[in-house]
Amino acid sequence: MNAPIQFHFDFISPYGYFASLRIEDLAARHGRAVDWRAMLLGVSVLKVMGLKPLMDTPLKGAYTGRDVLRHAREHGLLMKRQPTDPVMNPLPCARAFAWVKQHQPEHAAALAHAIYGAYWGEGQDLSTPESLRKLALPDGLSAEAVADAAAGDEAAALLRAMVEASIKAGVFGSPTVVVDGEPFWGVDKLDQVERWLSRGGW
Repeated sequence: MNAPIQFHFDFISPYGYFASLRIEDLAARHGRAVDWRAMLLGVSVLKVMGLKPLMDTPLKGAYTGRDVLRHAREHGLLMKRQPTDPVMNPLPCARAFAWVKQHQPEHAAALAHAIYGAYWGEGQDLSTPESLRKLALPDGLSAEAVADAAAGDEAAALLRAMVEASIKAGVFGSPTVVVDGEPFWGVDKLDQVERWLSRGGW
């Protein structure tokens, strides 16, 4: 049995959103599962790397805004939130994900999809645990329980451990896909991930 593909993502990343819509089909084509792992760009980029947020970087920020919208148009993706809109506090969503992955791992991917779709697709503000109560979730996953967990100490500790593990593994951007120890950063690397899996590496 081949090891799962690790998919590291931050909910505030539009590129993470784009990749989240493709990663499961990509993995399935090669007989792999997906191990979803939340990370925080506020830790990896701002604190560890000491860089500005992408959209606040001169020249690059303006380009990124165009690139995100171009990608959404090319692939026909719903995206009501704009790259220049205020960025939400990602902690409640990421903590909720870490808690669900710990206690209901079979629903972790579904929660990630629900959050990404609500935030980027529908433009909802999910900056507080309370806001998670309105998420449309599949049977077996309670929005009330998710919201309550996001406000608790256990979820905070679980996310902290997950983020620390991502930093230790060298993950700095969203999305990052890791295949058998080989990291690929960016949605534009998914085609290379496909070739890597097809050839067994090179």
